[in-house]
Amino acid sequence: MEYVTAVMSLLGGIGVLLFGFKVLSDAIEKLANTKLRGWFSKTSSAGKFAGVGIGTVTTALVQSSGATTVITVGFVNAGIMSLSMATAIIMGANIGTTITAQIAALSAFEFSAFILPLAFVGIFMTMLSKKDKVRTVGNILGGLGLVFVGLEFMSSSMKTFSTNPAFTGALTSLQNPFLLLLIGIGFTALLQSSSAVTTIVISMAASGLIIGSGGNSVLFLILGSNIGSCITAILSSIGANTNAKRAAFIHLLFNLFGTLIFTIMLLLWPSFMEVTLMQWFPDAPTTQIAMFHTFFNTICVIVFFPFIDVFVKIATFIIRDKKVKVPQEETYLDERLLKTPSIALMQAKKEVTRLATISIKTLRDSIDCFTTKDLDSSSKIKDNILHANDVSKKITKFLVKLSSEEISYSDEKIISRLHESLGDILRIADLADNMTKYTRHYVEDEFEFSDAVLADIKLMNDKLGTLFEESMLAFGNANSNAVVRAEELEDEIDGLKRKAVDGHIKRLNEGTCQPQSSSVFINLVGNIERAADHVLNLAHAFEYKVA
Repeated sequence: MEYVTAVMSLLGGIGVLLFGFKVLSDAIEKLANTKLRGWFSKTSSAGKFAGVGIGTVTTALVQSSGATTVITVGFVNAGIMSLSMATAIIMGANIGTTITAQIAALSAFEFSAFILPLAFVGIFMTMLSKKDKVRTVGNILGGLGLVFVGLEFMSSSMKTFSTNPAFTGALTSLQNPFLLLLIGIGFTALLQSSSAVTTIVISMAASGLIIGSGGNSVLFLILGSNIGSCITAILSSIGANTNAKRAAFIHLLFNLFGTLIFTIMLLLWPSFMEVTLMQWFPDAPTTQIAMFHTFFNTICVIVFFPFIDVFVKIATFIIRDKKVKVPQEETYLDERLLKTPSIALMQAKKEVTRLATISIKTLRDSIDCFTTKDLDSSSKIKDNILHANDVSKKITKFLVKLSSEEISYSDEKIISRLHESLGDILRIADLADNMTKYTRHYVEDEFEFSDAVLADIKLMNDKLGTLFEESMLAFGNANSNAVVRAEELEDEIDGLKRKAVDGHIKRLNEGTCQPQSSSVFINLVGNIERAADHVLNLAHAFEYKVA
């Protein structure tokens, strides 16, 4: 019964540990969401060294190299991140993931007992405070406390097993380094977390349990866990495009080469553990394992960093482009990114901006078709309107899924404003349909418009394009100067509409314009003015900083 209780305690400890890390990482990500968005928004222009830094810091925050790699695969799949940058970020993720082992190693020190009450403090902060930031900090403290509660449970159960000769004998018999590698790979692939496996190994070391013959034996388990961690990225790449599959393969390749080099080193240097880590960190087996984990991943990044382009070439050679290429629509959305809501929200905003660009181009093209009497392009414009509606549905579906994730109040407000903006954007596209109808009347009913009328329409269309550019500056960066300029341009379009209508009425009175064309012309310039109102709404969407 004692060992059944120990097994239950171990499983419970692992559960509490993983849940603690989940709460901790979600809360840190929530608190640092603006920073995360800022880092990943610069990946297209940042250098490879910066990519390693982004991967390291992001993984240290979200406590999962798998999560960072999945984000990276998502970015590559969306076509907005190069394979070289993805490789750099993946390398950085391998360094960032070692923070988990370092935290776990602290459990062996006496002061760790003072961290346990943080679970109590954190939960009360979350329950009693109404402020979102205070509750987020409470989750960080509570998550950290739960991590150490889980480690305490695991350590207690391991001590029970350490007194069982059969169990310790079984561990001691595991002396084949390749078997230990396979165990590390398999166990990590099963849990889909190298951090969890490393933490379990550290808990065993803290309880005095010895794997294999001691020395380097435990290190082979750590090496195996690094290969096993690639399963998350590989599963994530299923159904993705060729480049995304290459990114996942590069992750596997990088870890395989690193493990191969260190396996050979440990086999040729059997006393590595004794003459290095045991000398540097005497009587601290947990720290020895954690430091090896950090040392291994850091050295691999230093060694392989100059060969990033070589990894890309190998992946490109092995995973070939499909012979029959089906054109893939550009999109910033990828459901893999939902695992990191702050990044997913940034991409959703970019996709809304892309949709706005599609809609305004469709409208402006339809106005050009009117001035040139081009009826042949009406079917293409209708197709673009349907396409805009389809993209809008996909964005809405993505935003709904994003809303169900653990997000901050400020992010909820941003999502709400994106939904509102979609309404304005679709109205812009729908107005293009009206323009095609006016063009049809213009051509089929053989209306005649003076050069002055067509010049007024062209000028309003040009102003509409400039208004859109300023509004997108405000939409993307909450740029107050752009908002002011957009308001001025919208006023100009209002003035041009009034001037155009007044001019038309004057020409009617003079007999230089056809009375039957009035409804077409007045409705057309009225629609352009309405479009300007919707475009200005986009400028105001993020005018005020969301708290």
